Amino acid sequence: MSESYVVGILNDVAMGDDITEYLQRIDSTLTPFEGRFIIHGGLPDVREGQWSGDLIILRFPTSAAAQHWYTSDAYQAIAPLRINNSTGTVAFFEGVDQNHRATDILI
Repeated sequence: MSESYVVGILNDVAMGDDITEYLQRIDSTLTPFEGRFIIHGGLPDVREGQWSGDLIILRFPTSAAAQHWYTSDAYQAIAPLRINNSTGTVAFFEGVDQNHRATDILI
């Protein structure tokens, strides 16, 4: 089993009471599923192209843990605080093992 990542790219975040509450509550929703932040916003050092938005990457030990976190009552209770105060995309990705090479996708 490989690690799983939840990636969010958020734009037009309306910082206010709802987002503050979301930020205050999200960590406790991650703990039961061993989730943690890998990247949480910050200014990127853009080397090619243009970047817009805030990048958020969460790491979970398994795909099932990521799925269970996202659908949990605790997270679903706060998700509207983010959804109603930003635009963006959230996607799930499977990690690769430590022996992965770029050419592995050619097989």
